[in-house]
Amino acid sequence: MNHAADNTVSATVDNARHAGAPLAGPTTPATPLLSLRGVTAHYGASQALFGIDLDIGPGEFVTLLGRNGMGKSTTVKAIMGLNRASRGAIAFDGRDITTLPSYKVAQCGIGLVPEGRHVFPNLSVRENLVATAHNRQGLAAPWTLDRVYGLFPRLGERARHLGSHLSGGEQQMLAIGRALLTNPRLLILDEATEGLAPVVREEIWQALESLKRTGLAVLCIDKNLEPLLATADRHAIVEKGRVAWTGTSQAFIDDEPRLLQYLGV
Repeated sequence: MNHAADNTVSATVDNARHAGAPLAGPTTPATPLLSLRGVTAHYGASQALFGIDLDIGPGEFVTLLGRNGMGKSTTVKAIMGLNRASRGAIAFDGRDITTLPSYKVAQCGIGLVPEGRHVFPNLSVRENLVATAHNRQGLAAPWTLDRVYGLFPRLGERARHLGSHLSGGEQQMLAIGRALLTNPRLLILDEATEGLAPVVREEIWQALESLKRTGLAVLCIDKNLEPLLATADRHAIVEKGRVAWTGTSQAFIDDEPRLLQYLGV
């Protein structure tokens, strides 16, 4: 085990402990918005998931944690229909979405911010946002361009700039804004702040905390543990294609040896 990595994780836990990371509610939601049961997935002949069980309640902020290659992104792809589950069941708001194509999954109310952002390089910021906008009738406060610009003022300032001319952090803000304009009930972020400058990471975490306060459910993958512990309600550690541990931020902090076992590299 890499002791330098252990020290980094340990320091993060200590920081969160001293900051008083929140003790969230029950370990599992009474009525899940998203539910995975026994989900397996393959890449060709290679099996990547070995029975993932996961619940996310309405308005709940949940993280997927684990080392690289353990199945976090594959879980997201299975949810979104990008790499269809081989076995098991995935339900959203009581509807079986296991075999739906990805565009149908998105229409159900799940917004994805993919790893690598994937903005349209030859479209302006405004055009990128409008391209995915979807109005949902009956919503009290649907997402609009102005609302996205309020969350990320940089995007409003650069509304006419091409996607290819944005910094990595601005592209990530654009990817989040684009997902929000689909008016999702669940937002999934794969590597929310990976590779971004500290000041930009802070802006994005502030935005995610703001989104949590609106009641939007969030499933987040990221390697920056301190803001995850401060923001999330629950955490699920993925190890070799299975959920090996789940619990609140306080339980996470109190179980440092297990944390080092699964997150140390």
